[in-house]
Amino acid sequence: MTGLWLVFVVLSSIVFTWYVLRQRRKKHIQSLLESPFSDTQIQLLRDNLPLYRKLPSSLQHELHGHINVFLSEKLFVGVAGLTITDEIKLTIAGQACMLLLGRKTNYFSRHTTILVYPNAYRGTQIHYEGMLEIETEYKGLGESWYRGPVVLSWDDVKRGVFDVSDGHNVVLHEFAHQLDQEDSAMNGAPLLLQQSQYISWARVLSEEYKALQQKIKKGEATVIDQYGATHPAEFFAVATEAFFEKPQQLKNKHEQLYEELKQFYHLDPAAWA
Repeated sequence: MTGLWLVFVVLSSIVFTWYVLRQRRKKHIQSLLESPFSDTQIQLLRDNLPLYRKLPSSLQHELHGHINVFLSEKLFVGVAGLTITDEIKLTIAGQACMLLLGRKTNYFSRHTTILVYPNAYRGTQIHYEGMLEIETEYKGLGESWYRGPVVLSWDDVKRGVFDVSDGHNVVLHEFAHQLDQEDSAMNGAPLLLQQSQYISWARVLSEEYKALQQKIKKGEATVIDQYGATHPAEFFAVATEAFFEKPQQLKNKHEQLYEELKQFYHLDPAAWA
């Protein structure tokens, strides 16, 4: 009996501690959401994020709060001699937090660190053919690891953000992967609000994924980046890029896909123009 009582006391203590920490975090987040942005921060967003200038004022204000939380919880680390500046942090956080507007979020809680290279970096990849281990080198613009860091090239962050209509944005891409991994699997199906939504999501994205592959085989032009045809997870990421950067084209050419993304993100970027 004494042993059971001890277990009960220990478990109760753990639950109480978890509850207290959770409540503290909620209060801290609420305080950050309500903290105003400085004129300098707002001007930096206006200068560096063309998408920010398109947002309705209510969404701009909401974005400020999300950025405050993001900057409070994430560690930025410069790699290969890069010094992290407020410009780098705000430019990356502003784009990442675009994906959080209008919906409940836990602020990409599965990762805490963002590694930023000055430009494209070299990495190695290992795959197996039978018993043979093969190591190949690749040129990286960005990566998103499950329970690990997000890796970005600052040159490519700037290149993606300043051309707001090309459908290429490495920050949106890598943080879309973070959303995809919230259910512990990167498969092109992020957490949806209702179980019934997965039926429509799977049907539409599967059809669009196969259609993209067919268009590439025929040499046809595509609204969605062709890299999306390599894997369902990559399709979701590049579709997200197109949703924010080429919304009207995506809506015109892929209406059902646009509606699925609109329902997921609770946003309608085509209306911002």
